[in-house]
Amino acid sequence: MFENCQGLVVEFDSLETQLADAAIHLDQTKAREVNKRYAQLRPIVAAYKQYVSLVEDLSAATEFAETDSAFSQEVTRIEEEISLVSEKLEQLLIPRDPLDDKDVILEIKAGEGGDESALFAGDLLRMYMRWADNRGLKTEVLDLVESDLGGYKDVSIAVKAKGNAEPGDAPWALLKHEAGVHRVQRVPVTESQGRIHTSAVGVLVYPEAEDVEIDVNPNDLRVDVYRSSGPGGQSVNTTDSAVRITHLPTGIVVSCQNEKSQLQNKESAMRILRARLLADAEAKREAEAAATRKSQVRTVDRSERVRTYNFPENRLTDHRSNFKSYNLDQILEGNLDDVIGSLVEIERAERMRDAGK
Repeated sequence: MFENCQGLVVEFDSLETQLADAAIHLDQTKAREVNKRYAQLRPIVAAYKQYVSLVEDLSAATEFAETDSAFSQEVTRIEEEISLVSEKLEQLLIPRDPLDDKDVILEIKAGEGGDESALFAGDLLRMYMRWADNRGLKTEVLDLVESDLGGYKDVSIAVKAKGNAEPGDAPWALLKHEAGVHRVQRVPVTESQGRIHTSAVGVLVYPEAEDVEIDVNPNDLRVDVYRSSGPGGQSVNTTDSAVRITHLPTGIVVSCQNEKSQLQNKESAMRILRARLLADAEAKREAEAAATRKSQVRTVDRSERVRTYNFPENRLTDHRSNFKSYNLDQILEGNLDDVIGSLVEIERAERMRDAGK
Protein backbone atom coordinates (compact mmCIF):
# COMPACT_ATOMS: atom_id res chain seq x y z
CA MET A 1 0.00 0.00 0.00
CA PHE A 2 1.24 3.50 -0.91
CA GLU A 3 4.18 2.00 -2.84
CA ASN A 4 4.06 4.93 -5.28
CA CYS A 5 5.01 7.23 -2.41
CA GLN A 6 8.57 5.95 -2.48
CA GLY A 7 9.13 7.76 -5.75
CA LEU A 8 7.87 10.96 -4.14
CA VAL A 9 10.35 10.48 -1.28
CA VAL A 10 13.20 10.23 -3.81
CA GLU A 11 11.97 13.41 -5.55
CA PHE A 12 11.62 15.21 -2.20
CA ASP A 13 15.19 14.31 -1.20
CA SER A 14 16.44 15.56 -4.57
CA LEU A 15 14.61 18.87 -4.12
CA GLU A 16 16.05 19.23 -0.63
CA THR A 17 19.55 18.76 -2.04
CA GLN A 18 18.90 21.37 -4.74
CA LEU A 19 17.65 23.91 -2.21
CA ALA A 20 20.78 23.42 -0.12
CA ASP A 21 22.88 24.44 -3.14
CA ALA A 22 23.37 28.21 -3.16
CA ALA A 23 23.70 28.17 -6.96
CA ILE A 24 20.01 27.50 -7.50
CA HIS A 25 19.08 30.79 -5.86
CA LEU A 26 20.86 32.67 -8.61
CA ASP A 27 17.90 31.71 -10.81
CA GLN A 28 14.90 33.06 -8.91
CA THR A 29 12.36 31.47 -11.26
CA LYS A 30 13.92 28.01 -10.86
CA ALA A 31 14.30 28.46 -7.09
CA ARG A 32 10.62 29.44 -6.81
CA GLU A 33 9.54 26.34 -8.76
CA VAL A 34 11.67 24.02 -6.61
CA ASN A 35 10.45 25.66 -3.40
CA LYS A 36 6.85 25.31 -4.49
CA ARG A 37 7.20 21.60 -5.35
CA TYR A 38 9.10 21.01 -2.11
CA ALA A 39 6.23 22.58 -0.13
CA GLN A 40 3.72 20.39 -2.00
CA LEU A 41 5.59 17.16 -1.23
CA ARG A 42 6.57 17.91 2.37
CA PRO A 43 3.26 16.90 4.06
CA ILE A 44 2.93 13.82 1.82
CA VAL A 45 6.43 12.59 2.60
CA ALA A 46 6.00 13.28 6.32
CA ALA A 47 2.74 11.30 6.42
CA TYR A 48 4.25 8.44 4.39
CA LYS A 49 7.29 8.17 6.67
CA GLN A 50 4.96 8.14 9.68
CA TYR A 51 2.93 5.38 8.02
CA VAL A 52 6.03 3.27 7.30
CA SER A 53 7.26 3.69 10.88
CA LEU A 54 3.89 2.63 12.28
CA VAL A 55 3.74 -0.43 10.04
CA GLU A 56 7.17 -1.48 11.36
CA ASP A 57 6.02 -0.89 14.93
CA LEU A 58 2.89 -2.97 14.30
CA SER A 59 4.96 -5.86 12.99
CA ALA A 60 7.15 -5.83 16.10
CA ALA A 61 4.21 -5.43 18.50
CA THR A 62 2.33 -8.29 16.81
CA GLU A 63 5.35 -10.56 17.17
CA PHE A 64 5.73 -9.71 20.87
CA ALA A 65 1.99 -10.21 21.46
CA GLU A 66 2.33 -13.88 20.43
CA THR A 67 4.33 -14.55 23.59
CA ASP A 68 3.17 -11.69 25.84
CA SER A 69 -0.54 -10.76 25.87
CA ALA A 70 0.32 -7.36 27.38
CA PHE A 71 1.30 -6.25 23.85
CA SER A 72 -2.24 -6.84 22.53
CA GLN A 73 -3.34 -3.37 23.59
CA GLU A 74 -0.29 -1.89 21.89
CA VAL A 75 -1.25 -3.70 18.66
CA THR A 76 -4.75 -2.20 18.83
CA ARG A 77 -3.39 1.31 19.47
CA ILE A 78 -0.97 1.14 16.55
CA GLU A 79 -3.67 -0.21 14.22
CA GLU A 80 -5.86 2.78 15.08
CA GLU A 81 -2.97 5.17 14.40
CA ILE A 82 -2.28 3.49 11.06
CA SER A 83 -5.92 3.90 10.09
CA LEU A 84 -5.81 7.64 10.83
CA VAL A 85 -2.50 8.20 9.03
CA SER A 86 -3.68 6.14 6.04
CA GLU A 87 -6.79 8.29 5.71
CA LYS A 88 -4.70 11.46 5.90
CA LEU A 89 -2.25 10.16 3.30
CA GLU A 90 -5.07 9.12 0.95
CA GLN A 91 -6.45 12.64 1.08
CA LEU A 92 -3.02 14.17 0.44
CA LEU A 93 -2.61 11.93 -2.61
CA ILE A 94 -5.92 12.94 -4.18
CA PRO A 95 -5.26 14.74 -7.51
CA ARG A 96 -5.35 18.46 -6.77
CA ASP A 97 -6.38 21.51 -8.68
CA PRO A 98 -3.04 22.52 -10.30
CA LEU A 99 -3.72 26.13 -9.32
CA ASP A 100 -4.28 25.40 -5.62
CA ASP A 101 -0.91 26.79 -4.54
CA LYS A 102 -1.51 30.19 -6.14
CA ASP A 103 -2.31 33.57 -4.67
CA VAL A 104 -5.52 35.24 -5.82
CA ILE A 105 -7.01 38.47 -7.03
CA LEU A 106 -10.49 38.92 -5.63
CA GLU A 107 -12.98 41.41 -7.06
CA ILE A 108 -16.15 42.60 -5.32
CA LYS A 109 -18.75 44.37 -7.45
CA ALA A 110 -21.93 46.08 -6.26
CA GLY A 111 -25.02 44.92 -8.15
CA GLU A 112 -28.76 45.10 -7.62
CA GLY A 113 -29.66 47.28 -4.67
CA GLY A 114 -27.87 50.56 -5.43
CA ASP A 115 -26.26 52.19 -2.41
CA GLU A 116 -27.19 49.28 -0.14
CA SER A 117 -25.35 46.86 -2.44
CA ALA A 118 -22.27 49.11 -2.37
CA LEU A 119 -22.39 49.25 1.43
CA PHE A 120 -22.53 45.47 1.62
CA ALA A 121 -19.61 45.25 -0.82
CA GLY A 122 -17.69 47.18 1.85
CA ASP A 123 -18.81 44.69 4.50
CA LEU A 124 -17.56 41.78 2.37
CA LEU A 125 -14.24 43.54 1.75
CA ARG A 126 -13.69 43.92 5.49
CA MET A 127 -14.78 40.30 6.08
CA TYR A 128 -12.26 38.90 3.58
CA MET A 129 -9.44 41.14 4.77
CA ARG A 130 -10.00 40.20 8.43
CA TRP A 131 -10.21 36.51 7.51
CA ALA A 132 -6.93 36.79 5.59
CA ASP A 133 -5.28 38.57 8.51
CA ASN A 134 -6.46 35.84 10.91
CA ARG A 135 -4.83 33.20 8.67
CA GLY A 136 -1.58 35.11 8.29
CA LEU A 137 -2.20 36.01 4.65
CA LYS A 138 -1.24 39.35 3.13
CA THR A 139 -3.79 41.61 1.43
CA GLU A 140 -3.25 44.50 -0.92
CA VAL A 141 -5.93 46.81 -2.30
CA LEU A 142 -5.29 47.12 -6.03
CA ASP A 143 -8.20 49.37 -6.93
CA LEU A 144 -11.46 50.67 -5.49
CA VAL A 145 -14.31 52.89 -6.56
CA GLU A 146 -16.27 54.40 -3.67
CA SER A 147 -20.01 54.99 -3.59
CA ASP A 148 -21.76 58.11 -2.30
CA LEU A 149 -22.60 56.58 1.11
CA GLY A 150 -19.15 55.19 1.83
CA GLY A 151 -19.44 51.71 0.34
CA TYR A 152 -17.73 50.46 -2.81
CA LYS A 153 -19.08 50.12 -6.31
CA ASP A 154 -16.07 48.04 -7.29
CA VAL A 155 -12.97 46.89 -5.41
CA SER A 156 -10.07 44.58 -6.30
CA ILE A 157 -7.64 43.10 -3.78
CA ALA A 158 -4.73 40.68 -3.93
CA VAL A 159 -4.54 37.95 -1.29
CA LYS A 160 -1.09 36.39 -0.94
CA ALA A 161 0.49 33.66 1.16
CA LYS A 162 3.58 34.51 3.19
CA GLY A 163 6.15 32.12 1.76
CA ASN A 164 5.27 28.74 0.28
CA ALA A 165 1.93 27.54 1.60
CA GLU A 166 1.31 23.82 2.02
CA PRO A 167 -1.36 22.13 -0.13
CA GLY A 168 -4.81 23.32 0.83
CA ASP A 169 -3.62 26.43 2.67
CA ALA A 170 -2.86 28.75 -0.27
CA PRO A 171 -5.33 31.53 -1.14
CA TRP A 172 -6.70 29.95 -4.35
CA ALA A 173 -7.38 26.59 -2.68
CA LEU A 174 -9.46 28.37 -0.03
CA LEU A 175 -11.04 31.32 -1.83
CA LYS A 176 -11.91 29.97 -5.28
CA HIS A 177 -15.32 28.84 -4.00
CA GLU A 178 -16.21 32.41 -2.97
CA ALA A 179 -16.93 33.28 -6.59
CA GLY A 180 -20.58 34.01 -7.30
CA VAL A 181 -23.44 36.24 -6.26
CA HIS A 182 -23.73 37.01 -2.54
CA ARG A 183 -27.22 38.10 -1.52
CA VAL A 184 -27.92 40.25 1.54
CA GLN A 185 -31.24 40.70 3.34
CA ARG A 186 -31.39 43.54 5.86
CA VAL A 187 -32.89 46.94 6.65
CA PRO A 188 -30.76 49.47 4.76
CA VAL A 189 -29.55 52.64 6.48
CA THR A 190 -31.53 54.54 3.84
CA GLU A 191 -34.81 52.79 4.78
CA SER A 192 -37.01 55.01 6.94
CA GLN A 193 -39.86 52.52 7.47
CA GLY A 194 -37.81 49.57 8.69
CA ARG A 195 -38.50 47.34 5.69
CA ILE A 196 -36.10 44.52 4.84
CA HIS A 197 -34.50 44.88 1.42
CA THR A 198 -32.69 42.29 -0.67
CA SER A 199 -29.67 43.29 -2.73
CA ALA A 200 -26.74 41.50 -4.35
CA VAL A 201 -22.96 41.74 -4.65
CA GLY A 202 -20.82 39.84 -7.14
CA VAL A 203 -17.53 38.23 -6.12
CA LEU A 204 -15.02 37.06 -8.72
CA VAL A 205 -11.83 35.18 -7.87
CA TYR A 206 -8.82 34.69 -10.15
CA PRO A 207 -5.53 32.87 -9.54
CA GLU A 208 -2.79 35.49 -9.70
CA ALA A 209 -0.44 34.89 -12.60
CA GLU A 210 3.31 35.37 -12.50
CA ASP A 211 4.99 37.28 -15.31
CA VAL A 212 6.60 34.12 -16.67
CA GLU A 213 3.23 32.33 -16.90
CA ILE A 214 1.35 34.90 -18.95
CA ASP A 215 3.32 36.68 -21.65
CA VAL A 216 1.32 39.74 -22.67
CA ASN A 217 2.27 41.27 -26.01
CA PRO A 218 2.30 45.08 -25.63
CA ASN A 219 0.92 45.31 -29.18
CA ASP A 220 -2.22 43.53 -27.96
CA LEU A 221 -2.98 46.28 -25.45
CA ARG A 222 -4.81 49.58 -25.72
CA VAL A 223 -3.95 51.79 -22.77
CA ASP A 224 -6.15 54.80 -22.01
CA VAL A 225 -5.49 57.32 -19.25
CA TYR A 226 -8.10 59.54 -17.67
CA ARG A 227 -8.81 61.58 -14.57
CA SER A 228 -9.79 59.61 -11.45
CA SER A 229 -13.33 60.13 -10.19
CA GLY A 230 -14.90 59.63 -6.77
CA PRO A 231 -18.43 59.39 -5.38
CA GLY A 232 -20.96 61.25 -7.48
CA GLY A 233 -18.50 61.44 -10.36
CA GLN A 234 -16.48 64.33 -9.02
CA SER A 235 -12.83 64.58 -10.02
CA VAL A 236 -10.37 63.28 -7.45
CA ASN A 237 -7.02 64.00 -9.08
CA THR A 238 -6.07 66.95 -11.23
CA THR A 239 -3.86 64.76 -13.40
CA ASP A 240 -4.71 61.90 -15.74
CA SER A 241 -3.51 59.15 -13.39
CA ALA A 242 -6.31 56.57 -13.85
CA VAL A 243 -5.54 53.79 -16.33
CA ARG A 244 -7.80 51.61 -18.47
CA ILE A 245 -6.20 48.65 -20.26
CA THR A 246 -8.03 46.76 -23.01
CA HIS A 247 -6.65 43.38 -24.11
CA LEU A 248 -7.65 43.46 -27.76
CA PRO A 249 -7.58 39.70 -28.55
CA THR A 250 -9.94 38.81 -25.69
CA GLY A 251 -11.78 42.09 -25.12
CA ILE A 252 -10.92 42.02 -21.39
CA VAL A 253 -10.98 45.53 -19.91
CA VAL A 254 -9.32 46.46 -16.61
CA SER A 255 -9.42 49.89 -14.99
CA CYS A 256 -7.46 51.12 -11.96
CA GLN A 257 -7.55 54.55 -10.34
CA ASN A 258 -6.68 53.89 -6.69
CA GLU A 259 -3.12 55.25 -6.80
CA LYS A 260 -2.07 58.81 -7.56
CA SER A 261 0.66 57.56 -9.86
CA GLN A 262 -0.24 56.54 -13.40
CA LEU A 263 2.58 53.98 -13.32
CA GLN A 264 1.29 52.33 -10.14
CA ASN A 265 -2.23 52.16 -11.54
CA LYS A 266 -0.90 50.58 -14.71
CA GLU A 267 1.05 47.97 -12.71
CA SER A 268 -2.08 47.08 -10.70
CA ALA A 269 -4.17 46.85 -13.86
CA MET A 270 -1.60 44.53 -15.46
CA ARG A 271 -1.69 42.23 -12.41
CA ILE A 272 -5.45 41.96 -12.67
CA LEU A 273 -5.26 41.46 -16.44
CA ARG A 274 -2.70 38.64 -16.13
CA ALA A 275 -4.88 36.94 -13.52
CA ARG A 276 -7.90 37.09 -15.81
CA LEU A 277 -5.89 35.83 -18.77
CA LEU A 278 -4.53 32.93 -16.71
CA ALA A 279 -8.05 31.97 -15.65
CA ASP A 280 -9.18 32.23 -19.26
CA ALA A 281 -6.29 30.07 -20.50
CA GLU A 282 -6.91 27.46 -17.82
CA ALA A 283 -10.59 27.40 -18.72
CA LYS A 284 -9.81 26.72 -22.36
CA ARG A 285 -7.52 23.83 -21.41
CA GLU A 286 -10.17 22.24 -19.27
CA ALA A 287 -13.74 22.32 -20.59
CA GLU A 288 -15.31 21.56 -17.23
CA ALA A 289 -13.34 24.32 -15.54
CA ALA A 290 -14.43 26.66 -18.30
CA ALA A 291 -18.08 26.08 -17.51
CA THR A 292 -17.40 26.71 -13.82
CA ARG A 293 -15.43 29.93 -14.22
CA LYS A 294 -17.65 31.46 -16.86
CA SER A 295 -20.63 30.96 -14.57
CA GLN A 296 -18.99 32.68 -11.60
CA VAL A 297 -21.00 35.84 -12.07
CA ARG A 298 -23.03 36.06 -15.27
CA THR A 299 -25.11 38.87 -13.80
CA VAL A 300 -25.13 40.35 -10.32
CA ASP A 301 -28.76 39.34 -9.93
CA ARG A 302 -30.38 38.51 -6.60
CA SER A 303 -31.89 35.29 -7.94
CA GLU A 304 -28.51 33.93 -9.04
CA ARG A 305 -26.96 33.56 -5.61
CA VAL A 306 -24.43 31.22 -4.03
CA ARG A 307 -24.84 32.59 -0.50
CA THR A 308 -27.37 34.57 1.52
CA TYR A 309 -26.58 36.85 4.46
CA ASN A 310 -29.77 37.35 6.49
CA PHE A 311 -29.23 40.07 9.09
CA PRO A 312 -32.61 39.92 10.93
CA GLU A 313 -32.01 36.22 11.72
CA ASN A 314 -28.20 36.60 12.07
CA ARG A 315 -28.04 33.71 9.59
CA LEU A 316 -25.67 32.79 6.76
CA THR A 317 -26.68 30.13 4.24
CA ASP A 318 -24.44 28.73 1.52
CA HIS A 319 -26.70 27.30 -1.17
CA ARG A 320 -24.06 24.93 -2.62
CA SER A 321 -22.92 23.10 0.51
CA ASN A 322 -26.18 23.68 2.43
CA PHE A 323 -24.02 25.11 5.21
CA LYS A 324 -26.10 27.20 7.62
CA SER A 325 -24.91 29.23 10.59
CA TYR A 326 -26.62 31.60 13.01
CA ASN A 327 -23.50 33.60 13.86
CA LEU A 328 -23.47 35.92 10.86
CA ASP A 329 -22.09 38.75 12.99
CA GLN A 330 -18.98 36.67 13.78
CA ILE A 331 -18.58 35.52 10.16
CA LEU A 332 -18.57 39.13 8.98
CA GLU A 333 -15.75 39.74 11.47
CA GLY A 334 -13.64 37.29 9.49
CA ASN A 335 -14.57 33.90 11.03
CA LEU A 336 -15.08 32.29 7.63
CA ASP A 337 -13.24 29.01 8.11
CA ASP A 338 -16.31 26.82 8.70
CA VAL A 339 -18.21 27.99 5.63
CA ILE A 340 -15.10 27.81 3.43
CA GLY A 341 -14.35 24.37 4.88
CA SER A 342 -17.80 23.10 3.86
CA LEU A 343 -17.05 23.98 0.23
CA VAL A 344 -13.50 22.58 0.32
CA GLU A 345 -14.92 19.31 1.65
CA ILE A 346 -17.35 19.07 -1.29
CA GLU A 347 -14.48 19.55 -3.74
CA ARG A 348 -12.39 16.93 -1.90
CA ALA A 349 -15.24 14.41 -2.04
CA GLU A 350 -15.72 15.03 -5.75
CA ARG A 351 -12.02 14.54 -6.44
CA MET A 352 -11.99 11.34 -4.42
CA ARG A 353 -14.90 10.05 -6.47
CA ASP A 354 -13.15 10.99 -9.70
CA ALA A 355 -9.92 9.35 -8.55
CA GLY A 356 -11.82 6.13 -7.83
CA LYS A 357 -13.24 5.88 -11.35
